[in-house]
Amino acid sequence: MSTTQATTVTCPHCGRTNRVPAAAEGSPRCGHCKQPLPWMVDAGDDDFTEVVERADIPVVVDLWATWCGPCRMVSPALEKVATDLAGRIKLVKVDVDKNPRLSQRFEVQAVPTLLVLDRGETVARQAGAAPAPALRRWVEESITAREG
Repeated sequence: MSTTQATTVTCPHCGRTNRVPAAAEGSPRCGHCKQPLPWMVDAGDDDFTEVVERADIPVVVDLWATWCGPCRMVSPALEKVATDLAGRIKLVKVDVDKNPRLSQRFEVQAVPTLLVLDRGETVARQAGAAPAPALRRWVEESITAREG
């Protein structure tokens, strides 16, 4: 289980370093200033349910591959979106080559493939890279439509 896995995140508000678990209830906050932290983790075939489907907040899933140029271009844009929307979304990256069951489950035919999931249900899907402002707009529209 991935409950012991954690990543280290620098708070964009105060600069302090925080350990953020891959799976947890709610959304992470800085231990120092209490502001929302960007939640960016990796998941795979074995821990996807725990990390993604049990999340309390919408999850943006980046299905990518190491050999994919557009994937490397979209990654910093997604990280910016996750930072901008800290506390509202969780970003989970899945390497399709290392996780064939997830690739098959989500019928990935091109990478990057981006999904917005709410409690495990796909609410939006997009293939290909896009700049950060377009990705943010897509994510916000997807989660707003789901809430409304």
